[in-house]
Amino acid sequence: MEIDERSEPVAEIEPDGELAQAKARAEELYSELQYARAEVENMRKRAERIADERYTGGRKAMLGKFLTVLDNLRRAASYEHSEGLLEGLNATLKGFEALLVSEGVRPIEIAGKPFDPRLAEAIATRDLPDVDDDVVLEEVRQGYLLGDDVLRPALVVVAKHADA
Repeated sequence: MEIDERSEPVAEIEPDGELAQAKARAEELYSELQYARAEVENMRKRAERIADERYTGGRKAMLGKFLTVLDNLRRAASYEHSEGLLEGLNATLKGFEALLVSEGVRPIEIAGKPFDPRLAEAIATRDLPDVDDDVVLEEVRQGYLLGDDVLRPALVVVAKHADA
């Protein structure tokens, strides 16, 4: 070993031995890194492809369910008599409701109950002396839940007593 000016030992490097081993190890690690990068990229592409297939499959299934409802609407539109038209529209309404139920959508039952701003938006108030404040008097537009999440809030009229 040689000693440099700082009095620290410096290892002698055998040009053919240790350097060649270090170079071989570096090449090996670089090759492994390249394989790992390629594997990560393949996994990313595979995950994207699976997500796209699931999205497309779910979309096809949902749109396919709407086709039955569309058939009922066409059938209703083809009736010239009002009774047939009403039957067709009722069948369409039932088809839509069944489709929503099959997807886990259910209506929010809020009329006559205390107003809950998480489930409904108050668009008007009405003063009724025989009804408590903040009770939903009327649903202007039906609200819906998807599981426990609000899909669309109801639009309601709420009881409020006028202050004298």
